[in-house]
Amino acid sequence: MKTKWLFYAFVAMMSLFLIVGCGTDTDEASGSDKASGEAGEYEDGLYFAQEDGFSEDSGWKYVVTLEVEDGEIVKADWNGANINGGDDKKTSSTNGDYGMVEKGGAQAEWHEQAEKAEAHLLEIQDPTAIEYTSDEGHTDAISGVSIHVVEFFDLAEKALANGPVDKGAYKDGAYFEEQDSFDEKSGWKYTASLTVINGTIVAADWDGVHKDGGDDKDTVSANGEYGMVENGGAQDEWHVQAEKAEAYLLEKQDPTAIEYTTDEGHTDAISGVSIHVVEFFDLAEKALADAK
Repeated sequence: MKTKWLFYAFVAMMSLFLIVGCGTDTDEASGSDKASGEAGEYEDGLYFAQEDGFSEDSGWKYVVTLEVEDGEIVKADWNGANINGGDDKKTSSTNGDYGMVEKGGAQAEWHEQAEKAEAHLLEIQDPTAIEYTSDEGHTDAISGVSIHVVEFFDLAEKALANGPVDKGAYKDGAYFEEQDSFDEKSGWKYTASLTVINGTIVAADWDGVHKDGGDDKDTVSANGEYGMVENGGAQDEWHVQAEKAEAYLLEKQDPTAIEYTTDEGHTDAISGVSIHVVEFFDLAEKALADAK
């Protein structure tokens, strides 16, 4: 009887030992998993996102670029491109052309407030972890920032959701090219203005200036003075078709990636465009020659 009792006691002790041992292993494994999670939740690489279109009010389109190392966001850039091409928003703000302080009485220029929003994201590491105080996307969470920041955090969230991307083929900056002379018949001379951010063409403007001065071709067409539809029976006004050519370049990212169907430079590659577009793509190619 004593021997039997000792046997049961031994079994009970061994069972207790195994339970304690397994519990320790589980705790250690849980701690290891937690540590690896804390090291960073994002895949290393470059992230990029831009708004789908330009604001009808301001003419700007926001762009966000993020860099992730060791699972953490280590660099964030909030910028913007204008529908007319030219300098990006940070450059325009830094140069004083945007003028939020002088023209709007803001507490700081746009690029300075944008930098504080970027720093906040680096601190919190989560673009959704911010509360807004207005429908326009303002926040009290970032000291010294009075601009609406929802565009930045929404684009950061979008970029991270899309995953890492390769940087574009071009050097960042503003690029411009114009024809050498005015057309003898029409009196117009075409221009192309491009904006590159994160190596990507994010804005492209095809326009024209007249030898007699006055409004640019975009404005003349938008005002109904050019009259391609009324006078020439075109399917759309010049500025509308020009916008489609610009959108095609933003999509393809290569001004040479287009085929022409006539010697005058018409194409079937862009739906809704019957005007000759070779002038725009040739000028864009020349403008980007310095961007490679």
